[in-house]
Amino acid sequence: MSDEPNVTIIKENGSSGGSWLIGIVLVIALIVGAVFFMNSADSNAAKNNAIAEAAKDVGNAAQDVGDAAKQAADNAAK
Repeated sequence: MSDEPNVTIIKENGSSGGSWLIGIVLVIALIVGAVFFMNSADSNAAKNNAIAEAAKDVGNAAQDVGDAAKQAADNAAK
């Protein structure tokens, strides 16, 4: 009999499918995040443009009121 112990070596080849699945999930998450971010940026730009346009309209209306008041004052002075 031999004094050497029996040794069994198990070698696994290849990678598991789980790593591919995790990689695919990460790529999908990045794409969804990018789309969300782009939509959010577009939404903020549209909101800012609407506010600027409303402010411009208010300024124009105030100018019209001022012109009408001046004309009324000029007509009353005659």
